[in-house]
Amino acid sequence: MSTHKEVFLTTAQQGSLSSTTPHPPEQLDARYEYYREIFKTQRKPFAFVDLDLLQQNVERIATQAGGKHIRLASKSIRSTAILRRILEANSCFQGIMCFTAREAAFLAEQGFDDLLLGYPTWNEEDLAEIARVNAQGKRAVLMVDSLEQIAQVERVAQQFAVRLPLCLDIDMSLPLPGLHFGVWRSPLRTVADVRPLVEHIQGSEHILLNGIMGYEAQIAGVGDAFAGQRAKNTLVRLLKRRSLPDIARRRAEIVRYIQEEAGLPLRVVNGGGTGSVHTTRTETAVTEITVGSGFYSPTLFDNYQAFRYQPALGYAIEIVRRPQPQIYTCQGGGYTASGAVGLDKQPQPYLPEGARLDPMEGAGEVQTPVHYKGALALHPGDPIFMRHAKAGEVCERFTHLLLVQSGTIIDEVTTYRGDGKCFL
Repeated sequence: MSTHKEVFLTTAQQGSLSSTTPHPPEQLDARYEYYREIFKTQRKPFAFVDLDLLQQNVERIATQAGGKHIRLASKSIRSTAILRRILEANSCFQGIMCFTAREAAFLAEQGFDDLLLGYPTWNEEDLAEIARVNAQGKRAVLMVDSLEQIAQVERVAQQFAVRLPLCLDIDMSLPLPGLHFGVWRSPLRTVADVRPLVEHIQGSEHILLNGIMGYEAQIAGVGDAFAGQRAKNTLVRLLKRRSLPDIARRRAEIVRYIQEEAGLPLRVVNGGGTGSVHTTRTETAVTEITVGSGFYSPTLFDNYQAFRYQPALGYAIEIVRRPQPQIYTCQGGGYTASGAVGLDKQPQPYLPEGARLDPMEGAGEVQTPVHYKGALALHPGDPIFMRHAKAGEVCERFTHLLLVQSGTIIDEVTTYRGDGKCFL
């Protein structure tokens, strides 16, 4: 097994796999035994990607796209090998949405192109990185939502004698009395908000408008099928239904203004996320949908009514002691996700089925007690397989991902951390 080499099965090799080739079993106790056997000599903790499950997610996302292009959200993947694998899987996967300028510059160095920064950049050195990428013939598009940001970009573009492409970030949230249903992102909501920025860009020699992006977080990032939360689920679904026509109307109006009234062609009209592919794809104005989490499918995405993907990314921690007959204490494991603090941001035991965290200790920095009353015999040295609440964040805790296919570890590839990078 190599450390850095990327291994890809050819189409012929994939087609030659017989029906008896081992794949992850549907029954979860059998799946635990399947993984335990695969990783029996592996030093823990480790993270892994099950390529058979990843492929299922890739195929379903490509189908759900409904003819739209899919842009990969790198923050939810954080491995150049996995980014390449997905981009090569289907022609609908085109381009990457990056989360920082330095990450975009790194990806450009690795041979990636069509890079859209998902968030504004202010620091002049970071903007200079993007100017260099564009000067070298790659496309890296900066996100903006104010005249101040645009002026900052212009200063750097002028210094490097390049014309930098911009994307306008449009707020897609739904303001209601006493409730902001969505996330706090851009101040741009209407044609009137966008007009001064478009007019400024039209008159500038150093920038050009490449596209617009509107992330409907209240659809894409809010679960609506949590167990035991019927009233909340009903309310969230109601608010989502109310949001959808507003999102489509405002996005279409802004696209119409830019392309017809202002006369500027838009290469990119970006929307959506994993949780909204099925609705964003219906908008005629949208040219592409950003997807990231759906490829790995972390625990937060178990709670959606409209879809279910396969848990392709996991990590294993080792049982090191047994303080009670049905409590197995593991070393490490406390990789809590970002965002508003809540139990849903904790990683969760995945296998064996029925394992759960201790409610008083949770997943800890140096130890994680796991309660398990099932039929499988567990011993010190055995793994507990965990799933992270979010997708790419767990890659910040591991330098490598073990790639599993057809019952075998076929390779080991780096995460951003393994490449010596820490962007945020």
